[in-house]
Amino acid sequence: MTTLALVALFGTVAAATWFFTSSSAQTATITVYKSPSCGCCSQWAGKLRTEGYEVNVIGVDSMADIKEKYGVPSEMESCHTALVDGYTIEGHVPSTDIKWLISERPAVKGLAVPGMPMGSLGMEDDYADPYNVMLLKSDGSVSIHSRH
Repeated sequence: MTTLALVALFGTVAAATWFFTSSSAQTATITVYKSPSCGCCSQWAGKLRTEGYEVNVIGVDSMADIKEKYGVPSEMESCHTALVDGYTIEGHVPSTDIKWLISERPAVKGLAVPGMPMGSLGMEDDYADPYNVMLLKSDGSVSIHSRH
């Protein structure tokens, strides 16, 4: 095989690997638990759908039970809790951070955006608060993953 043919083959394999890796992250199914009356949770789920995620929304009467079941620390709580590929997503986590989580597969419990910061995904407005996306570590501790 010539050098040019090997380069072409390598490029094709690399492109295919990138395509399947990046597209599989966005075709992940996200299950969202939310209060039936929460509009911003529905907006967050809708934004994820437009970005290629399959989203299942489940209305529940007791979000406290869901947060306890999935180990969300009280200081990290927001209005909805979601699950994707074995990870917990708490609150208005941006899709870029979710994509990072399911493509990099770190040994953590999940990600959280505590509270409901204006400007976060599903909470868009003319005004945006700065906020952090927090790593929920398996030992119960948290640290900053990204700043928005």
